[in-house]
Amino acid sequence: LKALTPAEIIVVDRSPEALELTRKWGADHTVVVDGSQVARVKDITDGQGAEAVIDFVGEGGAIEDGIGMLRPAGSYYVIGYGGKLNIPMIDIISTEINFIGNIVGTYNDLAELMTLTAQGKVILHTVTYPLDATLDAIHALDSGKLRGRGILIP
Repeated sequence: LKALTPAEIIVVDRSPEALELTRKWGADHTVVVDGSQVARVKDITDGQGAEAVIDFVGEGGAIEDGIGMLRPAGSYYVIGYGGKLNIPMIDIISTEINFIGNIVGTYNDLAELMTLTAQGKVILHTVTYPLDATLDAIHALDSGKLRGRGILIP
């Protein structure tokens, strides 16, 4: 995201190791999930809340926390699809928040990402696995040891 926007980026995650990696990738602030994450994001944003929340998880309290981190008229981008959105309509109307679903982005987003990658402004973080090591890749993903994307090579 840092290559795409001058916005201040706050990353929230359960894993301190993942947060350290996001600092290396350009995050301005990192917040560990410890029960105080909503208040911490509010503090970082001077009590206003985030203009946008991009939820890659979609479950386990991430939805409620993400909504709590938004400023009035903020946008909540849903990428993770593990949970269920349960918010009273009056809360959406009174705070004027927006919910936007997205699977992977638009063709223009992909073209821009390819250009940034070619310019060296975006570096892909990948780990390759031979096809016969598929279970190793799954275990790395399940245990949280896989950072970036895992690629299976036939």
